[in-house]
Amino acid sequence: MVVVWCPDWPVTAACVAAGVPLHHPAAVFAANRVVACSAVARRNGVRRGMRRREAQASCPELAVLAVDPARDARLFEPVAAAVEELVVGVDVVRPGVVAAPVDGALTYFGDEHRLVESLVGHVSAMAGVEVQIGIADGLFAALAAARRSCVVEPGGSRRFLAPLPVTELDQPGSVLAEFDGCADLVADLVDLLRRLGLRTLGQFAELPERTVSSRFGRLGMLAHRLASGLSERPLDRRKPPAELAVEETFDVPVGTVEEAAYVAERMAGKLHAKLAGRNLACTRLGIYARTLSGEELSRVWRCGGTDGGTNGVPVAARGIADRVRWQFDSWLQGEQRPQSGVVTLRLEPEEVVEASLLQLHLWRGGAGDNPADDDADERAGRALVQVQRLLGPEAVVTAVLGGGRGPAERVRLVPWGEARGDEETLRRGAGAQQEVPTWPGRLPAPSPATVHPEPVRAAVVDRRGLPVRMTERGVLNAPPARVAVDGGPLREVTAWAGPWPLDERWWDPRAAGPAARIQVVVSEGPAAAGRALLLRCREQQSPRWQVEGEYT
Repeated sequence: MVVVWCPDWPVTAACVAAGVPLHHPAAVFAANRVVACSAVARRNGVRRGMRRREAQASCPELAVLAVDPARDARLFEPVAAAVEELVVGVDVVRPGVVAAPVDGALTYFGDEHRLVESLVGHVSAMAGVEVQIGIADGLFAALAAARRSCVVEPGGSRRFLAPLPVTELDQPGSVLAEFDGCADLVADLVDLLRRLGLRTLGQFAELPERTVSSRFGRLGMLAHRLASGLSERPLDRRKPPAELAVEETFDVPVGTVEEAAYVAERMAGKLHAKLAGRNLACTRLGIYARTLSGEELSRVWRCGGTDGGTNGVPVAARGIADRVRWQFDSWLQGEQRPQSGVVTLRLEPEEVVEASLLQLHLWRGGAGDNPADDDADERAGRALVQVQRLLGPEAVVTAVLGGGRGPAERVRLVPWGEARGDEETLRRGAGAQQEVPTWPGRLPAPSPATVHPEPVRAAVVDRRGLPVRMTERGVLNAPPARVAVDGGPLREVTAWAGPWPLDERWWDPRAAGPAARIQVVVSEGPAAAGRALLLRCREQQSPRWQVEGEYT
């Protein structure tokens, strides 16, 4: 297989679309984190996964660009077309990477080096971009060879991969991440392999398959196959039956992207229904069109077992429609646009596998027994991403339980799309009922049901009506008898517990100094139930009480 790779293509496409010079440091951001950056930006300290603030601090002149898969696909069309002029059977793996079988091309060019020289020169002349080319057995090895601009002899992929670091599995857009659809799990796997002493792909490939399967699961088995120089899955490339293809003819030619998007939604639904009815999933989708003037347009997209490269699921109807829309965007807005509108559109699954090979995660939908939950999750995720595009990455946040002593400190708001895991959550485990005592001095269970965004002022007095304060020894000078919340009337305290002294944040002048928390139950009247409050006292001489939370 020959792979033509455009380094940092999302950045290159974004710079071209925004008119930013290619020699200027630039990075593409999604959910306020760097997903791709140029070589100039990397030399200035910018790295993938950095937050926007950190990246701009490392490189103040950094050009901030938004992620846009449709833009990347549209601008990559001239590159794919240039490769297709020299090599037959081109697959667009993703915008920035084109793969094709090498056997037919070698018959014409004679050897691999002539093929590489011809491709580099032709793509540079026709598309105006620089590419790197690699040839090896299998897509993973060929992509690794393209990053190093080398040709691997037939049957030598395992020897070529053996000395490479295991971090090769976690490269941007790698076969492993694209196939499984969860870059975070791939990064965790690579980190675990390094901590186990498996620093190279060869060391990992030497492990027995049974050991890898029992220790690392499905993701580990896939990584083991790639490290061994094998394909990402056993070969199952059969010609799909003709009835799987979907074709439509239009009385009025389709001439705009909006019209094509409407048609694509309908045809994608039909194609997905046919595949699902036979328990099949499409991994290579052929898009064929004929214009009113007789022009034949075609392109093959590799779906890779993911829906848009974001979820580890079989490509769904929405994913098929997106690819058709991107391709029409490339055809209709590219430099070599057709002379007339499209009158016939055909969607044909060039390669299919059993859907069980690309199955959804068992608990992905939450309920575990309702297939509609997965579609609902996907639609909700798309809607949240659209809101972020309109209002910014910080406009959509989700609450994550984390470490901390106070109730407000234990909940942090994470922008949608960013990593949500933390050490305490992982240690607790999904569904565990008991707390993990990782923070000395943390508020004991149960936690308040309501935590105020800003603490509410309160007054605590003893039986004589004098303010209750905390002594230097961290105890109260008198038992609390009545409590007033936010200037309201004093209520009788029917029960209380504590105090729990605190001495933290010594570096913060606003929070420095000893403090204490107590729990109280105040009476709401003869016929009403008590009201349980979590109170905090900060100062000793002039006590300042605040309501941090309320229990139910």
